[in-house]
Formats: sequence, structure tokens, C-alpha cells
Amino acid sequence: MKPSIDVVKKLADELGTTVGYLIGEAKEAQFLKDPAMLKRFQEIDELNDKDKECVYSLLDAYLAKSKL
Repeated sequence: MKPSIDVVKKLADELGTTVGYLIGEAKEAQFLKDPAMLKRFQEIDELNDKDKECVYSLLDAYLAKSKL
């Protein structure tokens, strides 16, 4: 079963990206083909807003540290 365009649009909005990005029209979309990564995004999406912000803050801190 394929998701409806409305589901894809909602997912793109939640991830802060575009439908084109999600369907592979951008080179960077390769990581979304990884089922484990997609599952993580789906689990994050199910969190309440406060917990999502916590996850985002942790990711931002880790990514900033890894660039040093």
C-alpha cells in the first residue's frame, strides 16, 4: 500500500523538508531509504512537543560537537 499524498505532505512538514526531497528528487534523500532511520523519525514524530524539542536539542548538541 502506498501512502496518500496527504500523508507524504504531513511527513515532509514534520521533517521540515519537501515532498520532492522525500521521494528522492534530491541527492540528500538517500538516508531516508534506510528503514531504521525512517523508523526513528516516525518514533520522534509520535512524541509530544516538549519531548521532540528535547530530542532536537540533543541532536543539535551532538552535531555541533562532532563538527569541532
